[in-house]
Amino acid sequence: MTLQQLKYVIEVANRGSINEAAKRLFITQPSLSNSIRDLEEELQLSIFERSNKGIALTKEGVEFLSYARQVVEQAELLESRYLNTKPSPQHFSVSTQHYAFAVNAFVSLVQEYGQDEYEMALRETKTYEIIEDVKSMRSEIGILYLNEFNEKVINKILKAANLQFTSLFTATPHVFISIKNPLARQSIVTIEQLQQYPYLSFEQGEFNSFHFSEEILSTMSHKKSIRVNDRATLFNLLIGLNGYTISTGVLSADLNGNEIIPVPLDCVETIHVGWISHKNTVMTKLGAAYVEALKHAIYQ
Repeated sequence: MTLQQLKYVIEVANRGSINEAAKRLFITQPSLSNSIRDLEEELQLSIFERSNKGIALTKEGVEFLSYARQVVEQAELLESRYLNTKPSPQHFSVSTQHYAFAVNAFVSLVQEYGQDEYEMALRETKTYEIIEDVKSMRSEIGILYLNEFNEKVINKILKAANLQFTSLFTATPHVFISIKNPLARQSIVTIEQLQQYPYLSFEQGEFNSFHFSEEILSTMSHKKSIRVNDRATLFNLLIGLNGYTISTGVLSADLNGNEIIPVPLDCVETIHVGWISHKNTVMTKLGAAYVEALKHAIYQ
């Protein structure tokens, strides 16, 4: 087992493709494939599953990748300290539901740890895809919520994928509305008062189950309902149509301006927002830093 082989494994995992990784590493695809197969044979371990759909980490491969990243990171620190070599580009990916605080935390991470070169990804995406991204190590961390309604289904999926949920904070439901909405002057709003306004929610695609909804009370019917795919569109519709959506109440004026405000919803539900990760892996330096940035973004 060589340091170069570990770097090969990391690059293939990052790209999700032997061919793409070979291009980035400036070697031939057969040479890269043979090197990884030699490593697997030496360790008596299947790191990747190969199929017609491409290549993906095995359960054991996920754990191996975690250790490989630590070894390569420590080796690069030694080289930088004693050989004055240039650090490798930083790599980090997170998948999240549409939370402004997740974006704030990402900005803080890049500002503090971004070097001259880095390759990072922030994926605001659907709930099921967040779980799949973390399961496949496309993202190191995923951010979503649990409540009494969805936790049994979500936890079952997480357990099957060998993932764990770590709580960030607990919130009571709020509605996000325009400051021009007549309800903006109230200290609390009721479900009945919202009925005349368009309800906005995030599209969940193929897995459009109530349990994967980003909004609580997902089984409730609405006279006016609009589904969207991104946060900017949702916020524009909140303003343009006097619509509303249901969320945690944590909102960033820095990113979203002052035209949208949270107002408490008269509801006994509780929202537990947290992050998911693999059980058998050690978090990278950037992963741990991002979690700390999340905490700061929430409580600042």
